[in-house]
Amino acid sequence: MILNQELNKILIVDFGSQFTQLIARRIRELGVFSEIVSHKKIKSKDVNKFIKGIILSGGPLNVYEIKKYSFDKNIILKGLPVLGICFGHQILSKLNGGRVKQSKHREFGLANIYKKRNSLLIEKIFKKKKSIKVWMSHADQVSKLPKNFITIASSSNSKFAIVENKKKNFYGVQFHPEVTHTEYGKKLLSNFIFSICKIKRNWSSRDQKVKLIKDVKGQVGTNKVICALSGGVDSSVVAQLLNKAIGKRLYCIFVNTGMLRKNEEQQVIETFKKRLKINLIYVNAEKEFIKSLTNISDPEKKRKIIGNLFIKIFERYAKKIKNVKFLAQGTLYPDLIESKSVTGSQTSKIKSHHNVGGLPKKMKLKLVEPLKFLFKDEVRKLGLELKLSREIISRHPFPGPGLAIRMPGIITKEKINILKEADYYFIQALKDHGLYHKIWQAYAALLPVKTVGVMGDNRTYEYLCLLRAITSQDGMTADFYEFKKSFIQTISNKIVNSIRGINRVVYDVTSKPPSTIELE
Repeated sequence: MILNQELNKILIVDFGSQFTQLIARRIRELGVFSEIVSHKKIKSKDVNKFIKGIILSGGPLNVYEIKKYSFDKNIILKGLPVLGICFGHQILSKLNGGRVKQSKHREFGLANIYKKRNSLLIEKIFKKKKSIKVWMSHADQVSKLPKNFITIASSSNSKFAIVENKKKNFYGVQFHPEVTHTEYGKKLLSNFIFSICKIKRNWSSRDQKVKLIKDVKGQVGTNKVICALSGGVDSSVVAQLLNKAIGKRLYCIFVNTGMLRKNEEQQVIETFKKRLKINLIYVNAEKEFIKSLTNISDPEKKRKIIGNLFIKIFERYAKKIKNVKFLAQGTLYPDLIESKSVTGSQTSKIKSHHNVGGLPKKMKLKLVEPLKFLFKDEVRKLGLELKLSREIISRHPFPGPGLAIRMPGIITKEKINILKEADYYFIQALKDHGLYHKIWQAYAALLPVKTVGVMGDNRTYEYLCLLRAITSQDGMTADFYEFKKSFIQTISNKIVNSIRGINRVVYDVTSKPPSTIELE
């Protein structure tokens, strides 16, 4: 069902792509409101006068296995401009009489597409270039175009990489313009929403703030809310947002799990209790968490144990505060899509997040997650709009389970202490060398491997420390940061010489995908 909001918008029909929210994000970046709905739930009667264009997302489905999806095809017969992306492109062709089949040559990754003829969709994109690079991710393809459709661009393996039916205002692209890897992808979406849909800009960080405050007030009414505060960017923005929305009915609970970064508890208390004057309850549950994680090595079990224990503590303190019905969390969209489908469409689960897939099924508190459809950079902009300091807003992401998922294998107090020191030295070195703000996220991890070393005339047998630093725009895709050799040598020497328990340092040079940002 479409939200009851009287704003001109682009409607995105979700078929389960992990990139669907990126489409909405790109459109919001262009200053236009967009809304995602599941293909299972949207009906043609829901398409109202405020919808100025429709985008059909990609997804893991097969067009020729019609029993696996349901879609009211009358939605595309409303006379509105329609853009199909990947699977959306295939279903648009199929519904108009074209054919789709399994590709002889699958395309995953970058591919060159070549312009065949002009179109409003690719205006000012190719310019004098013969080809541009786009991000492909498909095993099926359109094999025969519907009547009155023409080819705008092709790749070596996809004859119909961009197609259109100008009379019906139907457009299809086999690649993903929403991902940053696609050259001029944002320009293509801009052409669609402004030149073809003819919609005007109507969305900003201020609009977002006003809407979210209104949504929170509507959800919680006159009830009290406790907020799971970690001191990271996400929970800090949630806390300030709720502070603006409900004031003294907000109680922030900061749980020290024993797996925080070095000195983190002092920083959080100083910022929120003393500087921002927010109701803050500090809970030292270090022994409780470490005891619960004893001899647990499976990463999914770790996350679920941590998630369950967090909720038990929050419910325990909710009883003390009395009349608390809601728990607010800093859940972001990447957390949701790695844990479960957001709109009810078919997506693949990658891993549980302690505040999503790790939550217990029976929970007495209702969740308030105002940031769950936002990306990290959008949250940072919202934080600035809420008058949070740049010191808080610019902090690197830190996972809710903390250091527990940065030490694969068994967790021990000794390993936590070693890792805290290694992480501290690494982050401090980034700041000292002016690199911290050039990197999206950086951390040290302690691998469950001991190696032989030699220090002086003595043999050592100690842990291997892994360093990871990545660049990204939204956390959905990422690449490793290329340090100078001198920096790697400096930090490696610092860690090995300063910390008893580590005798070897390695640097992770894997992108996302295929890896995730965190190790577990």
